[in-house]
Amino acid sequence: MTDSSSPLRILLTNDDGIDAPGIAAMREELTAVGDVTVVAPAENQSGVGRARNEHAVRRDHPWGYALEGTPADCVAYGLRGLDADFDIVVSGINDGPNAGNYVVGRSGTVGAGVEAAFLGTPAIAVSSYHARDFFCHPPEEYDFSRPARVARALTERVFGTDVFDEVDLLNVNAPADVPSPRMRVTRPFADYDQQVDHHADAGALPDGDREHDLDDGEVYVRLQDISWPDAVGFENPFPLGDEHRERYPVGSDRRAMVDGEVSVSPLAVHHGHATDPRLASIVESLSEQVE
Repeated sequence: MTDSSSPLRILLTNDDGIDAPGIAAMREELTAVGDVTVVAPAENQSGVGRARNEHAVRRDHPWGYALEGTPADCVAYGLRGLDADFDIVVSGINDGPNAGNYVVGRSGTVGAGVEAAFLGTPAIAVSSYHARDFFCHPPEEYDFSRPARVARALTERVFGTDVFDEVDLLNVNAPADVPSPRMRVTRPFADYDQQVDHHADAGALPDGDREHDLDDGEVYVRLQDISWPDAVGFENPFPLGDEHRERYPVGSDRRAMVDGEVSVSPLAVHHGHATDPRLASIVESLSEQVE
């Protein structure tokens, strides 16, 4: 680990791909406070969580390396495949929010931070949302400089403190369009549902969804995440009304977004367990019965 007079050694990655505007803005800010090495996916890898591959192709890039793999692959390679030590991993800026327990669990941006934590390196995952448009898409039409400045300031302030003694990963969601937003420590809010549609006729599906003609006994099943339940346009629910301000309590990551704030969620990645004496009793009784 570096001392306070040495520049931070930062491994930077993302899940939108190495050519995405968000990672460019993040790199520009971080180079002012540290030595930045980029190892990022060659193509968009959104929504892959912490998926890993055994093999990947590496290509040289002016900032470091592009990897034909997932964000977690990039972190694993950067931390163990380069002849370099890193003080912290920064993942982002994602061109859309990663808030709520379910979304956080499948986010490639957050997945990169989880991989870093398992490999013993503190991490900050940074995502951007727009207080009116929700998703910053297409990303070329949005300015990621505000979220980048927030992430830079947070990286500077938390490194060298004891924050990462107990916390493995900070998940940050910052608005791109709110001047001087308030920052709030939050927790991911558990709110999720699933919509399932059945299609017996392939003609009812968009062309891109037709992988093959249906045989007898086959039905197309469409599984659609509803990550903002009861919000109209659940994939892009903004602008949210006052009912959502009440739905999401103060201190939750989603309430911070409704209020146009920067959400900072400290996360642990050890998959903590719950203790229940009833389960212990059941298991003990079964151990005497099962041969």
